[in-house]
Amino acid sequence: MDTLTSLRVFCSVAESKSFTAAAQRLNLSPAMASKHVLHLESRTGVRLLNRTSRRVSLTESGALYLAQASEMLGSLDEVEAAISNIAVTPRGTLRLSAPVWAATPFFVNLLAEYQQRYPDVSLSMDLSGRIANLVDEGFDLALRAMTRDRLDAGLVARPLMEVEFLLLGSPDYLSRAGRPGSTADLNGHALLRYSGINTGDQLTLDGPHGQQRVSFRTTMLSENESLLHLAALRGMGLAFLPTRMVQEDLVAGRLEAVLPENVKFFHTLYAVYASRKYLSAKVRTFIDFLASRVSASADA
Repeated sequence: MDTLTSLRVFCSVAESKSFTAAAQRLNLSPAMASKHVLHLESRTGVRLLNRTSRRVSLTESGALYLAQASEMLGSLDEVEAAISNIAVTPRGTLRLSAPVWAATPFFVNLLAEYQQRYPDVSLSMDLSGRIANLVDEGFDLALRAMTRDRLDAGLVARPLMEVEFLLLGSPDYLSRAGRPGSTADLNGHALLRYSGINTGDQLTLDGPHGQQRVSFRTTMLSENESLLHLAALRGMGLAFLPTRMVQEDLVAGRLEAVLPENVKFFHTLYAVYASRKYLSAKVRTFIDFLASRVSASADA
């Protein structure tokens, strides 16, 4: 039995979590798809998939095998394309890790436009907000707002856009706690703090006379920006949030920017991926698409 074909069948079954779906995609019978996976399990001497009457799932060994097999097959496709000088049509599942605040109409519109342009690519999204290990967890790509010095070895980062963060509060909260007229007035204000950055209650902010140290009072700590956003809307305190995430709230008056001329900061949003000579078509086209659309949005 052709081991290369078996590898493609296994990857398809693992991604779709179904022998039937994989068999239809590859124009095989479900029985033949099962034989290909059995061939790999016999060859490796380990069980790669857990099978029940209702679902298929990866074993621990199967997850490791999938990550390596997917990378190998992707590299093979890329090398063949480079040699033959034929463009590979983007296809397959693009596994993407992104910040929680990417769940916005702006970003979803970009995903929809990309999928319409490349219908053979399906998207698997992780918006947990954690810093995923791209290689070990099998992610193709991550979007991260960060500085380059936080980049892990062996990864490549392509800058996409500058993300503005403003300090925001609800009209209700600001009416109760007072609207700060200067950076110094922020001392003692309730802060809904993002735990992904270890800043503590004291932050150094720009003021009219240079940088000033401000002591907040943390009332909520979370790695989930969506939760902090909702808490700010409910009047629980101030929060630093991306402008794109709260644009509609600012227009509607549900949130107000606090000292927007001074109290704001920027992070660069990077497309981060494992260092490889040949990028798969799905990754390359997605990065290029994001870069072009973000640039067009910034110029508009």
